[in-house]
Amino acid sequence: MNTVSSTPSRLLPPRITAGLPLTALAPMQDVTDLPFMRVIAHYGAPDYFFTEFFRVHASSRPEKHILRSIVENKTGRPVFAQLIGEHITDMVRTVKELLHYPIAGIDLNMGCPAPKIYKKNVGGGLLRDPAKIDSLLGALRDAAPGLFTVKMRIGFDSTDNYATVLELINKHGVDLLSVHGRSVKEGYRSEVHYDFIGHAARTVRCPVLANGNITSAQKAAAVLSETGAAGLMMGRHAIRNPWIFRQTRELQSLQSVTPITLADVREYIARLYHETCNADIPEKAHVAKMKKYLNFVGQSVDAEGRFLFDMRRAMTEAELFAVCDQHLLTEPTREFSAEPYPGIIARPNCETPNESCSLDTITA
Repeated sequence: MNTVSSTPSRLLPPRITAGLPLTALAPMQDVTDLPFMRVIAHYGAPDYFFTEFFRVHASSRPEKHILRSIVENKTGRPVFAQLIGEHITDMVRTVKELLHYPIAGIDLNMGCPAPKIYKKNVGGGLLRDPAKIDSLLGALRDAAPGLFTVKMRIGFDSTDNYATVLELINKHGVDLLSVHGRSVKEGYRSEVHYDFIGHAARTVRCPVLANGNITSAQKAAAVLSETGAAGLMMGRHAIRNPWIFRQTRELQSLQSVTPITLADVREYIARLYHETCNADIPEKAHVAKMKKYLNFVGQSVDAEGRFLFDMRRAMTEAELFAVCDQHLLTEPTREFSAEPYPGIIARPNCETPNESCSLDTITA
């Protein structure tokens, strides 16, 4: 836990199991919508959800499909509304609009590494400008009477501003800080600098969530031990393994971690397909969207990548589930690997034309 006081002035919502480290699903653009939150909750919800980011500019209004993940959310878990933007007047206006909805708090995105995002000086682009961060945090803190949280990376192309930004987190009374232990320019492929997350946990006065390549309950325990963080935020590996939050609680409670079989994974894929299905989306487009998820799932199906090879060539629902049956139900009791197989790389953006910011950890 934090060596600096970890009790914020505004209390965080209760966690699922008192005394255990906090867990949160990382906000992932085009992923963490209402249907995906429902699926995750079915297999074991995190303590907190965060929405996809609301894009804030002069003519923006909170996107209706993101609002659904707040107002129609029946998971029983708190939902924080994430914002991305830089213009203070528009950001404050949006905060005031969102306060009319049942949100747990407001979250500021200072970590998105997509070039089309940071080139606009928002998301991870803000980390180049501590003076702008100072003004923005102050305005949002004043506008948010309840919880105000931040998600950030450790820098843009260096860590030169990291200590300054952490000082600003303290200055403006942020209630929860999520730190992805890579710079914006490092993207998602470099090693995660957990020592920088540990520095934040020792420095700021609010709880810190460690984020970045937390692949399993065992890895979660190692990261908690190394960083001293108050909890964990997991994104891409929750797509791969939606049981990861439940398994993390089991391990932290000194229980046996529930093993997952390939038959369990086949059921997860079917649930995800039907939850995310929309009558307005053609079958081929929906199959393409499913491939974005299955690129992660496939990392733990087989060490040779045969599932991924066949899945990426499916064009219809029938073809997709034929591939699933072939690879997941031939040996249904075989265990789904807790860790991704070495060398099996997810390619989330190759199936769809939209560049995704959060298929981090898309976010995180």
